[in-house]
Amino acid sequence: MTAPRHVEVGDDLPPLRLPPISRTTLALFAGGSGDHNPIHIDLDVARSAGMDDVFAQGMLSMAYLGRLLTGWVPQERIRSVQVRFRAITPVHGQPTCTGRVTAIEHTDLPGGRVERRARLDLAVTLADGTTTLQGDAVVALP
Repeated sequence: MTAPRHVEVGDDLPPLRLPPISRTTLALFAGGSGDHNPIHIDLDVARSAGMDDVFAQGMLSMAYLGRLLTGWVPQERIRSVQVRFRAITPVHGQPTCTGRVTAIEHTDLPGGRVERRARLDLAVTLADGTTTLQGDAVVALP
């Protein structure tokens, strides 16, 4: 899927609905990302830190937002992404990634070219309504 040619302020990206986060997902992401912090994969460590259970690495949610963006535009069109972590994603939490166009901008490039860009508000929200990640991105439009 790619961004439509006609994009307007207020347009929503197609949401990315993900399956519940499993312990297997956490272990595989730990291996792939190099984030082997045991609080994400070892129940005893999580409990000793005062948590009820293990929870997802924050960068897993950010990776999901990357999937949302690259499902809408090719990776080479992403100009910037910024996020703020707002809450943890518990094991078995079911994230949904969303984005909304908040501005359309025209940016001057070398050689007299102009690039049309969309500024997006991004979020990762769990099924219970908890927002775990908020951010924004700028992408070049076709």
